[in-house]
Amino acid sequence: MRDGLLLIDKQTGRTSHDEVQRARRLLGQRKMGHCGTLDPDATGLLVLTLGRATRLTRFLINAPKVYSGLIRFGVSTDTYDGSGRVVETRPTTELTGERIAEVMARLEGRRDQTAPAYSAKKVKGVKYYELARRGEEVPESHKPVNVYGFRATADLSGDSISFELECSSGTYVRSLAHELGEALGCGAHLAQLRRLSVGPFEVASAVTLAAIEAAGEETGPVVGSAWVPFDAIPLPFAELATDAQQERRIGNGQTVLFRGLDSSEGDWVKLVNRKHQVIAVGTVIERIGEGGVGVVQPRIVFH
Repeated sequence: MRDGLLLIDKQTGRTSHDEVQRARRLLGQRKMGHCGTLDPDATGLLVLTLGRATRLTRFLINAPKVYSGLIRFGVSTDTYDGSGRVVETRPTTELTGERIAEVMARLEGRRDQTAPAYSAKKVKGVKYYELARRGEEVPESHKPVNVYGFRATADLSGDSISFELECSSGTYVRSLAHELGEALGCGAHLAQLRRLSVGPFEVASAVTLAAIEAAGEETGPVVGSAWVPFDAIPLPFAELATDAQQERRIGNGQTVLFRGLDSSEGDWVKLVNRKHQVIAVGTVIERIGEGGVGVVQPRIVFH
């Protein structure tokens, strides 16, 4: 496992950085990253990029995410999740499943979301949570997000409800739970969170690092479908096949002319050779006429 994606089922109590560091040690692979942070208390899918695949992280990190979890009403915390300090408690006697579903539906769609004070977002190189822990003022920061679906998956049980969320990359689920509680007038925090998928990748295919460690050198059978080889990584844009001459030009970083091109100027494309190996990703820099002819500039060359 040198170049590709490793789908990890992250366990609770560890940061995403902890998981990357542990994976580096277990696999003897230093060049490694991930496609989207999970909070320490969260579990589920963490997509690790290895070797050459680290250069594709920017194209994978923006994929939509799907989560399941549990929201507890009546208790608000400073971190918006169960790890924080309780700042307020309110009664939940008037709470109903119908009212919760109504407000959840209102939180769907495109909107600006405020980052929580306790987050890894940075200002002048300092993380928000570092400022918050020191008691310093945390600047308010807004980010556009898209909540595709937010719904309860079970009836209200006591003061808690299970949910499933489909959202754009960068959505703070903790903030969504907090907003739901405030809109209902009783407060709330995120009690549990599990990431189910990142784009086309699902946690059902993932493996825990503990299982890899227990397997020792016999990791193949354990990893199975959790490993996505470099040439099989799905990218969110068109794929173009090259001939030998085009492959040589691409290897030298030179522009290439393509026919039958559907992509628009500025679009990214994946470039593969006759063996279906990924040789580069590039952008369409010019469309010529109306016959699907265009010029592609390689931007990241692998072969």
